[in-house]
Amino acid sequence: MTGTVPVPGTMRAAYIDSVGPADAIRWGELPVPSAGPTDVLVRVEAVAVDPVDTFVRSGAYATPLPLPFVVGRDLVGEVVMAGPGAVGFAAGQRVWCNSLGHAGRQGACAQYAAVAAERLYPAPSDITGEDLVAAAHPAASAWLALLRHGRLRAGETVYVGGGAGNVGGAAVALAASAGARVVATARAEDATAVRDLGAAEVLDYRAPDLGERMRRAAPDGYDVHLDTSGHGVLADSVELLARGGRLVAMVGLGGGTSELPLGRLYTRDASIVGFAISNATTADLAEAAQGVVRLLRGTPWRPRIAGRLPLSMTAQAHRRLEAGEVRGRLILVP
Repeated sequence: MTGTVPVPGTMRAAYIDSVGPADAIRWGELPVPSAGPTDVLVRVEAVAVDPVDTFVRSGAYATPLPLPFVVGRDLVGEVVMAGPGAVGFAAGQRVWCNSLGHAGRQGACAQYAAVAAERLYPAPSDITGEDLVAAAHPAASAWLALLRHGRLRAGETVYVGGGAGNVGGAAVALAASAGARVVATARAEDATAVRDLGAAEVLDYRAPDLGERMRRAAPDGYDVHLDTSGHGVLADSVELLARGGRLVAMVGLGGGTSELPLGRLYTRDASIVGFAISNATTADLAEAAQGVVRLLRGTPWRPRIAGRLPLSMTAQAHRRLEAGEVRGRLILVP
């Protein structure tokens, strides 16, 4: 290891011994993780809690879990030591990551985390740690959904469902900054804030004639359709696509087993692509990380921080998320 400082043998962590409810999360002592030659040991400064964390913990999102399993995905912190193959990282450097706690990787909700160098990014000095870790998941998700999967281009018309949400707000700002015309849905009381992010039109998602309003807002259809709210109906969404339009399905779209209008797809050269950030390659995530920083530097969007809790209250944070009590991002600190 290069650039090392003394490290204790044990740490405090939020972990589970088996998948289950939020109450299964324990707060206790675990060994400080060992770091391999291409890993970086990070002293954690802050963690953001994601809904996907609750899916992994509960077993709803099946993924390999080494037990005991430290929960959590996103962190910002400081390099303690870097392996000889972890080029570009040195002790004392501030860093961030948004892809722990999945596919056999231990999570972020601990005093220390071992992170593969390819999943770790330098933290810019002009962005606060809280903004960076709170933005990591929603902004990277928006970037990948719009630019990687949606193939967004300047001049196109984009629909963003849930424009006032974590991912939705980032998507509105990102699409507008990329030169697209954005039509978003949100609560009426959030319309001004969503317009301030760059939306050309904001429709009340509770309007009884929402479908007709969406058609009037884009008579030629939507080039990219991104529903971050989970309330859309797949069949109806397909009907709104433009010629060559792309529907990016990143949350559970409703509609059950209703028929999919295939004719609309092939006569319009339109397509549907599924997207889950957990499937992103390290190369995709690295590009998205640059997009996160550009979004924070170059647009008015900032993650809404709903509250701060000590890391020892990780179980409570999960309970609050699952109860639908959180509008914004919960930050945990050791």
